[in-house]
Amino acid sequence: MNIRKKTIAACLALASAGIAATALPLSALAAPSQQQQQQQQQQQTQVPGYYRYAVGDFTVTAVYDGFVNISPTLLKGIEAKDAEALFQRMFQVTGKDGVQTAVNAFLVDNGKDLVLIDSGAASCFGPTTGNILNNIRAAGYAPEAVKTVLLTHMHPDHICGLVAEGKAVFPNATVMASQGESDFWLSAQAMAAAPEAHRASFKTAQDAIAPYAAKNAFRTFNNGDAILPGINTVPTPGHTPGHTSLMLHSGQNKMLIWGDIVHSHSVQFARPEVAIEYDSDSQKAVETRKAVFAEAAKGKWLIGGAHLPFPGIGHVRQEDKGYAWVPVEYAPLPQKN
Repeated sequence: MNIRKKTIAACLALASAGIAATALPLSALAAPSQQQQQQQQQQQTQVPGYYRYAVGDFTVTAVYDGFVNISPTLLKGIEAKDAEALFQRMFQVTGKDGVQTAVNAFLVDNGKDLVLIDSGAASCFGPTTGNILNNIRAAGYAPEAVKTVLLTHMHPDHICGLVAEGKAVFPNATVMASQGESDFWLSAQAMAAAPEAHRASFKTAQDAIAPYAAKNAFRTFNNGDAILPGINTVPTPGHTPGHTSLMLHSGQNKMLIWGDIVHSHSVQFARPEVAIEYDSDSQKAVETRKAVFAEAAKGKWLIGGAHLPFPGIGHVRQEDKGYAWVPVEYAPLPQKN
């Protein structure tokens, strides 16, 4: 009984001390220093957006440019309530501006040459994008080291990052796109025939290519071509007329960097038949997506996606109905012997 009384007394003494501490005058509480305030502000900043993955002898670095908000109303072929249920199933928040959607690009390093696949949105989509150059540098590369830029297509969120104030951001690079993309987006006739609301995208593409074309550093390829050692083009039309995916292969290792096969991972894996307003040919885009999903799941291909949650690298798994996205696990690069 005495032990219990002593324990209670000790607890009461500690509680009394706590009360006394809270009773200190406000003047005794030191205000946070300027350094502490800066540290608190810095803690709200994420780490640089890059992630490396080994594909045989290639080192592929996913580079985060930022995000755009996509309104669910842009999805075609699904009821709003069904789309919302799929967003909630994946714990995605639908805000007043839509659903957050990543913008990713990919650096491919074979030890000799550096290839960039897509160039991000730069400032074309406002303050939530435009991080690609900082993240390329954070990953240990310089824009001057990029020898080739391969474009999956010429929408602004893939091509705006090529230029800044009218000048080439990658001054030593040759830019390459499919002949189909070039014939469409760089055509004055196609631009004139397009609805007025879409003409700005033509102008953006033309302005992005201009400084490279001026120094004879723009090339086209035919879909299906092997354009660089270990990199083949794969025609994936529908989203745009000449939309192209890039297949990396090194030994037995393969990775398909598929551009805009998917815009909404929450919806389009489960429901591949759902298109998006941005598709130039919705029916063809759906056919292409279903074919790519089937091949990727069967072949267990590694995938890189421009609008998949960063780093946008993973696999496609077939489900009883539809498919599922399986992101890679964070891991260091394997040590080379």
